[in-house]
Amino acid sequence: MIPLQRVPDLWRRFDVTVRDLPLGLLLLAASFVPAFQSHGTQVGGLPARPFDALAVAALALECLPLAVRRRWPVVCLALVSLGFAVDQLRGYHALAGTALPIALLSVGSHLERHRCAAAVLFSLAYIPLAVALFRLGSSGSGGAGGTGEAPSDFVTFYLALALAWIVGTWLRSTRIAEAERRLRIAEDTRATERTRIARELHDVVTHHVTAMVVQAEAARYLTAVPDRLDQSLTAVTDTGRRAITDLRHLLDLLNPDHGPEVRTPAAGRILTLVEDTRRAGQPVEFAEEGDPAETAGSADLVAYRVVQEALTNALKYAHGHRTTVLVRHSEREITVEVSTDGPGARRGSPGSPGSPGSPVSPVSPAESGSPGGSGRGLTGLRERVAVLGGDFSAAGRTGGGFVVRARIPAGSSS
Repeated sequence: MIPLQRVPDLWRRFDVTVRDLPLGLLLLAASFVPAFQSHGTQVGGLPARPFDALAVAALALECLPLAVRRRWPVVCLALVSLGFAVDQLRGYHALAGTALPIALLSVGSHLERHRCAAAVLFSLAYIPLAVALFRLGSSGSGGAGGTGEAPSDFVTFYLALALAWIVGTWLRSTRIAEAERRLRIAEDTRATERTRIARELHDVVTHHVTAMVVQAEAARYLTAVPDRLDQSLTAVTDTGRRAITDLRHLLDLLNPDHGPEVRTPAAGRILTLVEDTRRAGQPVEFAEEGDPAETAGSADLVAYRVVQEALTNALKYAHGHRTTVLVRHSEREITVEVSTDGPGARRGSPGSPGSPGSPVSPVSPAESGSPGGSGRGLTGLRERVAVLGGDFSAAGRTGGGFVVRARIPAGSSS
């Protein structure tokens, strides 16, 4: 037995013609109910007459075309109008006459092309019908059952039909507006998702690749010191492996079959970031105050990304200059501050990896999300912090250097 909740889905699988046919059949069957005979739509005031074989054909012509009212609305309206004309001219006055405003509503709602031409054509077709009904009603008004109608009554009936068309037009515009709204939502969703993916790739790739470039460049000047050369190359290898791990994790999250769980970097990984940056030759001072909250939510990840981006910028634009990382934990928020001293005179021996004098190829500011660059990284951080209701700032320091500050409320799972 089919569950009731599946019936609407199964019904929508049928062709639109099949789904519209029951309305026509119901109206046709109701027209033959004795209580409804001669009590339907009446235009022209002609006397009513009993149903005959022609009445059956006229009623079928009025009702059955409703099956194609959405697929071929003009064809539906033409056939229904023809049946309606026979119905009124013969004086059947059947309930099936209700099909005419339904057909007009369908044309207004579903006709895509030549709408004005269709409106003019069917308006012109109404004129000879109204004239014929007026003459027949006037000539038969003296007989039994004939009342006749004034010209204003025909105008009123035309306006009622026009109202049905207008309602259909309104439904069409509403449907189009809803489709455009959904399209905009879909486009915005795709754009947001692309931005999120780009931001994640930037966070993962930029930091690791920058560290690897700095380490590899420094290793070129350590050929005379095998031990330190080995340490530098080992650091490059370790950084590359961590980059691969993070990229695999990101690809897992993009995989539709991936589970709903989301891993976030552990709090201790900030210290790992600091150590990686130190191995790349950047003097970093790290301090952590307070105890992390038990339910920090997404704040831990955002704090990790802030430190990651700030250290990446320090490697790129202030390599060899002192950098300070301060992370404060409280029950309600995490505060991060990363500051870098401004560029100054290079000191140290050229062959010393990590010293201010180490020859390291600079990275173009346009290649990073940092001050003077494209801003991708800082913009992404600002968005991350704003989503959690926090504050983010990045600005130059008096006397040179740069400082990044972030206040990140804890407990949000956004």
